[in-house]
Amino acid sequence: MSQTILITGANRGIGLALTHACLRRDDTVIACCRDPYHAHSLHQLAEVYPTLAIHQLDVTRGEEYLELKQAIGDQTIDLLIANAGVLGPELQAFGQTDYHLWAEVFAINSMAPLRLAEHFFDNLKDGERRTLLCISSIMGSIALNNEGGSYLYRSSKAALNAVVKNMAIDLAGDGIHVLAIHPGWVKTEMGGEGATLEASDCAVTLLETLDKLPAGTTGQFLRYDGEPLAW
Repeated sequence: MSQTILITGANRGIGLALTHACLRRDDTVIACCRDPYHAHSLHQLAEVYPTLAIHQLDVTRGEEYLELKQAIGDQTIDLLIANAGVLGPELQAFGQTDYHLWAEVFAINSMAPLRLAEHFFDNLKDGERRTLLCISSIMGSIALNNEGGSYLYRSSKAALNAVVKNMAIDLAGDGIHVLAIHPGWVKTEMGGEGATLEASDCAVTLLETLDKLPAGTTGQFLRYDGEPLAW
């Protein structure tokens, strides 16, 4: 059965791959990005898939959530994917902290998924699947951190994991399921040249994993292939 899926950061990388994978499954996709005008890959998909709608959303700008909410109205959302994220500056070792940039990384990686959920809560609650998926990272795991460094990115994803756990508890009574997903080391602009996983393979496997999860699964931190991860 086709679903309605809203994806942030949909113009490139994992977000674009998820958008394409969902469209191939005959889903309706609300693809959001900061600059739709220059989102050429999305416009190419829109020429092929009439169920794709492209909208502007800079996840750090509160007024754009309101504009998007007005644009989609009461349209139900089955799956909400908070994918937009940034790695932050190259230098993130001890003694190199840029505190202004740290706040920017937090605004995108940690705060935006909560803002997304709060603005589109009613749309999601009225959907069939009622699932909020947050793209996290194994680098946000406190238990698995044996390398240090990357202060901005690690802390922002650890904070996101805390937000996911909180939302899973707070929204359980509304039947909304909340998950944090580590997508693997993906060949994207953020992942870099050494990455081992194609974005298209990640997207397909991730969607298959969601389909296989037991009903009611929530408050979990998982790899894209379903393997549980330590918080």
